[in-house]
Amino acid sequence: MMRAAIFVSLLVGAVLLAEGCAVSTNPVSGRRRLYGYSWEEERRIGQEADRQIVAQYGLYEDPKLAAYVDSLGQVILQHSHLRRPETPAAFRNTPFVFRVLDSPIVNAFALPGGYIYVTRGLLAHVNNEAQLAVVLGHEIGHVAARHASQRAFELQLGQVALLGGAIVGQEVLGLPGGDVLQLGGTVAQLLFLKYSRDDERESDRLGVEYAARAGYDAAEAAAFFSTLKRLSEQAGANLPSFLSTHPDPGEREQTIRALAARWRTELPAMDRVLQAAYYTRIEGLVLGEDPRQGYLDGQAFYHPTLRFWFPVPTGFHVTNQPSQVILTDHRQEAVLVLSLASETSAAAAAQRWRGQQGLTLIDQGSERINGLTAVYVVAEGKTSDGQLIRVLRYFIEHEGRVYSFAGYALQAHYARYQPTFLQAIRGFAPLRDPVRLNVQPIRLRVVRAARSAPFRVLLPELPRGFTPETVAILNQVTLEAPISSGTPLKLPQP
Repeated sequence: MMRAAIFVSLLVGAVLLAEGCAVSTNPVSGRRRLYGYSWEEERRIGQEADRQIVAQYGLYEDPKLAAYVDSLGQVILQHSHLRRPETPAAFRNTPFVFRVLDSPIVNAFALPGGYIYVTRGLLAHVNNEAQLAVVLGHEIGHVAARHASQRAFELQLGQVALLGGAIVGQEVLGLPGGDVLQLGGTVAQLLFLKYSRDDERESDRLGVEYAARAGYDAAEAAAFFSTLKRLSEQAGANLPSFLSTHPDPGEREQTIRALAARWRTELPAMDRVLQAAYYTRIEGLVLGEDPRQGYLDGQAFYHPTLRFWFPVPTGFHVTNQPSQVILTDHRQEAVLVLSLASETSAAAAAQRWRGQQGLTLIDQGSERINGLTAVYVVAEGKTSDGQLIRVLRYFIEHEGRVYSFAGYALQAHYARYQPTFLQAIRGFAPLRDPVRLNVQPIRLRVVRAARSAPFRVLLPELPRGFTPETVAILNQVTLEAPISSGTPLKLPQP
């Protein structure tokens, strides 16, 4: 995932600690052991987390593609330990959900209780249905082997207390934490739990087994792991989160081939690859960031769908998420967050926020910003570790919605950053430029090679943000790889 971020309440985290551990069955081994949660708790946690993940990241809006991924996931699930006659009914009867998240990151992850996620970025880099079958089988393997619950049992009390303290500060002030702390207690706790490399090796083994039993040529997945290795090399230190705790991709590539060869001796009919059918499914898939959901151009952020824009202060890094836009000072001393308020007026939103316990009101008022009604509040509050934070909060009405700007800085630094906050906030304005309003994403198009030549030679002029190397990785080939006439190629096109 994946770079995940999204979740619930401090109380749930405390309840999980209070509930302690549970003695339960491992569906893969059949043995009973201690777990952090019972299976019923895992299902409840997964259900709660799923709602928040969907709200935070958004689902990719392609019902046919979503139905395809879910259908394939259900097929692979039928060949897992969770659907075998000897498995206890509580596991056999647990429904699974497979979702496609609207993210360009190459990622897949699972939550306890049967929730599996793949991103559109991963789907673009997969080359056939057999590869996707192994990826889905790998994630099903994490759930079947109950890896998250095993790691939760081993989690130290101090780590949970630290997490809880961070979330207290978030709940009172509304202050965003790191990527994980935006999620809330239980889900954040789960995402802090790094699978061990042994867990990953077990899931690789299970993923190959489940795909092979479903009739797929599981050896195909080795090429996908080679793609992950190239992505990690290209990213340098910023590894795709799918790789963050996994064994070395080169090792995995060899392991996948060996495991698949072993299964082929038992299941000689495991020959399904289905590249052409898969390419038909992903034709038109959005590649990279979708500018319709907001994009940075120079020192301005534009959101065509919601029809607004605002200037971005120099020295601030922009993180655009479906539910919020975060601007972080390069010194890490200040942050400005734009999100949607749930109230129907700026005045109501301001009144509700300033009425929270734990806040000390400093100033308040109203004004017009580029013709829009705005109400502001300045308040102070303490984080869980006792630091005094000053918050500048603006609520702005625009086209039937209320937007919330929240600028945060330590009280000692606030005077330095207030003018910067106001520069962005008072620059918020309706977007009317038809060129920016009608911007479209880059999409994946499947084009057959017109002649035989090295891959590099066959590439057309590429859109901004795409290089010959990134497109070669997308196709799981090298730049100098010989391509035969008629070979289908995945290309980025406007």
